[in-house]
Amino acid sequence: MTGCHDDDEFEKHLEEDPDPQLDPERSPGLHTDIEALEDIEVSREDVTIGEATPEELAASDTEPVEDDAAASLLSDIEHGEKTERRRAALELKDRASTGEIVAALARAATTDDDSDVRQFAVEALTAHGGERAAAVAVELLSDPDPWVRAEAVVTLDNVDREAHEEDIAAAIHDDHHAVRRNAAISLFKLRGEGMADLLLEQSRDDSERVREWAAHMLGGVDEDRARERLRELTDDPATVVRQTAERSLEADPGRFRRQFGGALENDARLLPGEDRLNRMPDL
Repeated sequence: MTGCHDDDEFEKHLEEDPDPQLDPERSPGLHTDIEALEDIEVSREDVTIGEATPEELAASDTEPVEDDAAASLLSDIEHGEKTERRRAALELKDRASTGEIVAALARAATTDDDSDVRQFAVEALTAHGGERAAAVAVELLSDPDPWVRAEAVVTLDNVDREAHEEDIAAAIHDDHHAVRRNAAISLFKLRGEGMADLLLEQSRDDSERVREWAAHMLGGVDEDRARERLRELTDDPATVVRQTAERSLEADPGRFRRQFGGALENDARLLPGEDRLNRMPDL
């Protein structure tokens, strides 16, 4: 669990740059052999360069605590420094579920003053599942930090997207691109072609990442208006959107939908070249 977390923290502190070539492997449109979207992606578009300290970048490396007893991790997540709390939250994801662990993660996710701790804690709750995780995620849909909200959508999708369809749908017009995109991906699994109107709307989103994933999912809509919009998107200003639209035009819509839908598992297969970023957070 070391490398991907470090990448995620580094990306969080990079300056926003619309050039998709900076991160070509994290997009659905750049591989001809993609058959299914197995997970929700959270990328890092709006981050600031030069603010990450070495301690912060190392916080997602759980190797220093992987042999710690659960009691020690519970103490760290409650009383430790910021880096210790982050590491404890991430490591508790892989420990056997107990009421004490779930309660500690729920407290951290909803009360910690560090947004990364909240994000990592709700992600860890996803692994433990259950009504408590879902209740915390619903609460975090209004968190002030967009990456926490994006992770909350992932949690609801993993725990029970059908039961929380209304909660996920409420996030579809969030002011942050990652939340909008994650909500659309989850809803597509439930609604399939019933998402056509929303995907067409998102294909005109200001965020190229939202347009990219809208183009990807439009490959599962067997309607002339979807194909017409995809042809228009082959002239999109963003290369990644153009390439995604080209792939979607070649897809068989029915096969696409069948392969797209599936529960998000903690060990879900990644797309080629993709890391999990903050969706585990291992997107």
